[in-house]
Amino acid sequence: MVNSEKERASLLCMKALASRGRLDTVFQQMASHPQYLESFLRTQHYILYMDGPLPLNYRHYIAIMATARHQCRYLVSLHSAQFLRVGGDPSWLQGLEAVPPRLRRLDHINKVLAHQPWLTARSHIQALLKTGEHCLSMAELVQAVVLLAHCHSLCSFIFGSGFDLDSTPSPRDPHSMTPGYCLCDAANGNTALLSAPAGPTEKTPRRRSLDSSCELSCHREQKQKTREERRGNRLHSQTLLHADPEFGYQEFARREEDHFQVFRVQDYSWEDHGFSLVNRLYSEIGHLLDERFRNVASLPFPHSPDLKRAIWNYIHCFYGIRYDDYDYGEVNRLLERGLKLYIKAVACYPDSSKTPLCPLTWSPVKASEKVHLNLLVMEARLQAELLYALRAITQYMIA
Repeated sequence: MVNSEKERASLLCMKALASRGRLDTVFQQMASHPQYLESFLRTQHYILYMDGPLPLNYRHYIAIMATARHQCRYLVSLHSAQFLRVGGDPSWLQGLEAVPPRLRRLDHINKVLAHQPWLTARSHIQALLKTGEHCLSMAELVQAVVLLAHCHSLCSFIFGSGFDLDSTPSPRDPHSMTPGYCLCDAANGNTALLSAPAGPTEKTPRRRSLDSSCELSCHREQKQKTREERRGNRLHSQTLLHADPEFGYQEFARREEDHFQVFRVQDYSWEDHGFSLVNRLYSEIGHLLDERFRNVASLPFPHSPDLKRAIWNYIHCFYGIRYDDYDYGEVNRLLERGLKLYIKAVACYPDSSKTPLCPLTWSPVKASEKVHLNLLVMEARLQAELLYALRAITQYMIA
């Protein structure tokens, strides 16, 4: 990295440190690509803190919902703290049943976008905008969708970078959290509760890795909170189950539903359709997102532009998005099997409690190259979710 790039990265990290009170681990990783980091920070700051239809506490709670979908302890803990700092009601952290209906109704589209975005339909949009007194405005929905997609894709980056895999158990504060407590489960919204711990002959859910790895981040966060915040982070006396745990990513190419057609970019693309729509409904966000896509596309790749395009198109294949002008034989020719396994794990299964990350055996791989690869995965996934959501909004508007 030349001196000017190092200085730019240092300045960006200093700004992040000043605004957040600490240097976020995510930003440290992204700082190896300062031009991209700058656009990422601008987008995230705009979504979470600048003018927009959703109040700040709603935004952070939606971020909790999105990151809890992938059991991302790092981001759930971070946004829970931010939620409380902007005046969020601590009782909402007990689960979706405690939040206003307008937020609770986002649970379904959150689940769909996170795991099977091709299921996003005009009917989902209509249900959120037109049903009862608790409906969302179009501007609120668009901001919520952008925030959900941003957070889902950021989970992939974090998972690929290993941030969420190194937590180790720490002693619990007996006055702050109940056994089995996990904010990830609470934010996924459910009403079923686990019974008392099973006896030696009973079969218990396999939750040890999730609960134990949550403990360190939750415990550290508790030390930084006031008495009221600690009380707000308590849950019911028993653990809330993960909502709809069977719903996850499924192979698009092997699905049984014939009515889900391949999404052809020639019919609905970011450049020709999504950008203008989202920019019109949520001012300026289209420009900020487009800058992110352009920046990650312009990062110098140490191997070849063809390999970079193969990675992007391979990721979109997971979500049923195809480019008519691309020879998909290039994917198998350019991508090694180990690289393909890694990309798929990061893009589709960013949940360390369910799927261990396939080690990246692609050689040679420098640290900055791995960050670059994870940025590609994050941005390709972000664009895929946005394309499905914005197409459904377009279909609703013209119906």
